[in-house]
Amino acid sequence: MSALPHLEYFLGANAPGGFYSLSSELLRPEEARAIYILKGGPGCGKSTLMRRVGERMEEERLTPEYILCSGDPDSLDALVLPELRVALVDGTAPHVVEPRCPGAVERYVNLGACYDTAALAPCRDALLARATAGKICRERAVRCLRASAEILEDMRATVLTDALREKLARRARGILSRELKRRRPERTGRVSQRFLGAVTHQGPVCLFGTAQAQCHRVFELRDAFGLAHELLLPLLAGALENGWDVTACPDPMAPERLAHLLIPQASLAFVTSTAALPFPGEPSRRIRLDQAADREILRRCRPRLRFSRKVSAALLEEAADSLGQAKACHDALEALYHPHVDFTGVDRAARAIEEEILSFLPASA
Repeated sequence: MSALPHLEYFLGANAPGGFYSLSSELLRPEEARAIYILKGGPGCGKSTLMRRVGERMEEERLTPEYILCSGDPDSLDALVLPELRVALVDGTAPHVVEPRCPGAVERYVNLGACYDTAALAPCRDALLARATAGKICRERAVRCLRASAEILEDMRATVLTDALREKLARRARGILSRELKRRRPERTGRVSQRFLGAVTHQGPVCLFGTAQAQCHRVFELRDAFGLAHELLLPLLAGALENGWDVTACPDPMAPERLAHLLIPQASLAFVTSTAALPFPGEPSRRIRLDQAADREILRRCRPRLRFSRKVSAALLEEAADSLGQAKACHDALEALYHPHVDFTGVDRAARAIEEEILSFLPASA
């Protein structure tokens, strides 16, 4: 029996403007069969419950999407089961999820009811102190990210000319004509958004394996100056116009711009690689975006660009360090909560959700 692809994404990003959420992209409520919104604070088992359900669904030969937490990629923010049109999501801050069709689609799961509130009451001051310390660390991380992003934007503005933008647009048209011709029957494609990368306490990460699991052909875009968006945006528009469904992946350091495109229907992915985050495999094709830039601009501005790259990287390292301190505060918070959680109640909730989801399986499954 062939192994199922292991798909991981982020829906939230530690961004220069603060936490940036794509939670509205989780699953379209008008198409969803069920969305379970998990409520409850630290240490009450939300991530463990989602991972348990995901593993159970893998046993049924389904392919879950594991939505990782950008604060701690070892933890889950959500689980999506596209084949069943079902999702589970952590609905607590900062990724608050509000139902659009409560009861009929969204179900609240109150794991906070598993706390022993009487036992937690004496811990109040310690809990508040750790929560406050974590908030301070996250705020510092955002300031570092904002400063790093400003420098990156200056580098991009230095290199990106109108001529370069048109050159990359022509390159995109050529790729579309060869790789993403109009499908039959004719229809407009659909786009969903996921983060493939994030800035975490481990530093910047990119889930290249998710692209490789879905797409046999990978175009690697080598990019030192934030130019990939200028190629990916016309590729996205053309792919949708030609009837291809696309997963568009924003840049966590500039969420208004694209960093990657995945087109599983065509088994084709476009992924951006940098010196800090190189693509780990052998791509089907490598496009060196930097070589398209004006050589005279690069020559004239080389010292400033080199200095800017070093300063931006140092600020990013500081941001990751602050996120690491925030995670340590969160771990200490969970350690205080754990002894006072009724995990048998969490287990019962997980079993009830599993049973309901399994009832959605086709009778032949």
